Amino acid sequence: MSHDASPALPSVLDEGIAARLKRDERGLVCAVVQQWDSREVLMVGWMDDEALRRTLAEGRVTFWSRSRQEYWRKGDTSGHAQYVKAVSLDCDGDALLVEVDQVGAACHTGERTCFATGGDLRAVVGSRPVH
Repeated sequence: MSHDASPALPSVLDEGIAARLKRDERGLVCAVVQQWDSREVLMVGWMDDEALRRTLAEGRVTFWSRSRQEYWRKGDTSGHAQYVKAVSLDCDGDALLVEVDQVGAACHTGERTCFATGGDLRAVVGSRPVH
């Protein structure tokens, strides 16, 4: 008799988590991806219930590609994988924070972060009032 040491992965997203999600009209939730130790913001992707279920259950980040209309697990073709360290839901339920250990570039351009080449938008820098 053989015993499988790993538990069976859930086939659907936990009902309690699913009930807390506020999805857009396409059924998607924004996922902000951050390097877990440096706190560097790496990229933004989109997840539906199945992508989130896979991410939570497999320890690798899976997104829903809006352009290709398919699931893609980060790193399967590029080798630039994202290993999950933590996933949090914001207070409104409409955004996820996915903390990862990023291997290689996070951006499809080959940059470490998707925010490296977009350019500084030259916002006025604010200061809190001194009391």
